[in-house]
Parts: sequence; C-alpha cells; structure tokens
Amino acid sequence: MKKVLFTLGLIAVSVGVFAQDNVAGAAVGKAKERASYSRDFLMIQLSYDGWAQAPDSLKFGLNRGFNIALMYDFPIKATKFSFAGGLGISTSSVILKDHILDMSNGSSTAVRFERSETYRKYKVATTYLEIPLEFRFRQVPENANKGFKAAIGAKVGMLVNAHTKGKNTLGGEKNIIKEQNRRFFNPWRFAATARVGYGNIGVFGAVNLNPLFKDNSGVDVRPYSIGITLSGL
Repeated sequence: MKKVLFTLGLIAVSVGVFAQDNVAGAAVGKAKERASYSRDFLMIQLSYDGWAQAPDSLKFGLNRGFNIALMYDFPIKATKFSFAGGLGISTSSVILKDHILDMSNGSSTAVRFERSETYRKYKVATTYLEIPLEFRFRQVPENANKGFKAAIGAKVGMLVNAHTKGKNTLGGEKNIIKEQNRRFFNPWRFAATARVGYGNIGVFGAVNLNPLFKDNSGVDVRPYSIGITLSGL
C-alpha cells in the first residue's frame, strides 16, 4: 500500500511540475510573441529642414531637424489600416549664410534679415511640443517591423523655445552670442505629414500650413522637412 501511495505521489508531483512547465512555457511564448510585434509606438526622425517662400537674399547652410514621438495605434478591425495619435518634440536648426535675424527692435513686429559678415556661423533654432496624428496602412497589420507601410497625417505644435545663435572670432577670441526671443514667431504650428517605409526604416516629409513668423511680420516663411524615419516598439 505504501508503495502504491508513493508511486501515486511521484506521478502527482511529476504531473504538477509538467503542468507548471507548460504554463511557464506558454507565458514565455506569449511574451516573445508580443515582443516580436510592433505598432510603431516610437518614432525618431532626422531631417534636412528648409524655409519655403524665404526672402531671395537668404542663403542657407546644412539645416537639420530632429523629431521624436510616442504614438498609440488604434487598428481598424479586419483591415490593414489604423489611426494613431501621440505626443512628441521637434527641433529645427536653420543655418543662415551672411545674414542674421535682427530681433533687437522691441517696438516693431516686422521681421528683418540683415546682411552681416560678423558671424562665421549663425542659426535660427525652434523647438515645439507636438501632437502628431496619422492614418496608417501596413502590409503586415499585426507587426509594423515587417513589410511595406505608409501614413499621412498632420501635427499641431506649440512653440516652447525660439532663439538665434551666432559664432564669431573677434580679437583672436571665439565668441558665442545667443539671443532667445519668441516675440516674432507664431506660437502654434500646423503641419501636414507623410511617410513611407519598409520595416523599421522609411522616409518622410512635412510642411507647415501656417507661417513660421506672425502674420504682421511681413515675411511668409513656411518651414518644411525631408528625412528618414526610424520606428518600432
């Protein structure tokens, strides 16, 4: 009798261990499955930035931009389409050659670009806190890490920083002059966006629908960006 009970006990323990292994294996399998899927939760973009409709006298250097956004995906059931919205930050640095943006006049609203050879490098920089929105297509709906994908959308941005930064050498010393002033800039930006890609890499474009500077500034500059997108998670 003791042998029978001992044998049954061993069988019960073995079954319990086997069941636990199966449950643990299933949990690990599901975790791996979830980890292998992506809905483009994170987006990082590097770009060349330009100014459309800028004054003809302006010449530009290697302008650059950087965007990062966290976006939540809302799939449309039984389709390859989805909507996405989130929160992001974008920065832009536009390099001016032989010109500066004069922000010293506190009484005027007019934006003035003046010719100057004082600075060997001069940039106009902006930073926005943004809400990006997209209508998305994915060839592989359940996993954005695979296949062709495309998206069109828009983003609304709130200006959180605007400044100019100039570098020169006077008297043998290197100088950096930075002036922070948002008075001439529109406090909001509205931009149209589009991107296409394959897997985690793609290209994108964005263009402002409203001017960079305020309506009474006398300048109708419309920033745009063209670059690459890295996405995943």
